[in-house]
Amino acid sequence: MARAAAVTSPTPRGTDGVADRSEAVLSRLQLMVTRKLDGLLQGDYAGLLPGPGSEAGESREYRPGDDVRRMDWPVTARTTTPHVRRTVADRELETWLAVDLSASLDFGTGRWLKREVVVAAAAAITHLTVRGGNRIGAVIGTGGGAPAPSRRWWAGPPAPGPGTLTRLPARSGRKEAQGLLRAVAGTPIQPGRGDLGALVEMLNRPPRRRGVAVVISDFLAPPEQWARPLRKLRVRHDVLAIEVVDPRELELPDVGVLPVVDPESGELHEVQTADPRLRQRYAEAAAAQRAAISAALRGAGAAHLRLRTDRDWLLDMVRFVAAQRHARTRGTTR
Repeated sequence: MARAAAVTSPTPRGTDGVADRSEAVLSRLQLMVTRKLDGLLQGDYAGLLPGPGSEAGESREYRPGDDVRRMDWPVTARTTTPHVRRTVADRELETWLAVDLSASLDFGTGRWLKREVVVAAAAAITHLTVRGGNRIGAVIGTGGGAPAPSRRWWAGPPAPGPGTLTRLPARSGRKEAQGLLRAVAGTPIQPGRGDLGALVEMLNRPPRRRGVAVVISDFLAPPEQWARPLRKLRVRHDVLAIEVVDPRELELPDVGVLPVVDPESGELHEVQTADPRLRQRYAEAAAAQRAAISAALRGAGAAHLRLRTDRDWLLDMVRFVAAQRHARTRGTTR
């Protein structure tokens, strides 16, 4: 029940309309992301999720909440005062985005479409990555189908057709990052079932040096499809899962008979939303579904950020990143 209503699709748009709307959204995002993230999240090389680094730096006195694994025992012995070892932030981190653009993302009843929030989140992560001179790449899923060969993003978005998985190689530099975002925003959403597990698995092959992996999706696919690849990804990388949610996926309004269609299967249902028992069952099923998603992400060891289409997604992201950085200074990672 929760799945059908969650993927209700608005009137289909043409490819040209998607491209025009994507360019307009990207233009608005540039100023928003740069102003707010630069103003509130200072630090040249502080990563999004990883710890402060692995290269040894200076020592300082221990403060309550510091990670005891960073104790500098030689200095502590010489001074008879507990000290912890500071570390230098790693430079040239490599961040990979797994961007889910399945048909269920072409929906929204709040201030944004879910697809727009996905693009916005990718823009924010990209900005946080390239501002320190780091590299960023992406894999994009547009539905079921065999993986497409690696392509350069400045060649333009993939041509319309059956669902594909596309890889955009990791590059550094703002110009390249802007090209990557245009490719993500310009990728047309295709009908048909997507495979989130295969999309995440693309980040495991080939194996890469330790970095950051960010999976952006509504995670409506069954957890058993993507949980195992996500756990495998977490073994080598710091993983951030960004879940995009619309309020109608959590509860139904009382608007009488509501036709809902699943764009991935084409199934059409008419739901009598005036029935309070049905609305209650829907809310309970939706809550259970979100709890299962959260449990699967927690079991995979991924950091979890939920963005809603009816909220200020950028403020939620700023709070999340600030909380992550504060947790690191207090000696914790989650």
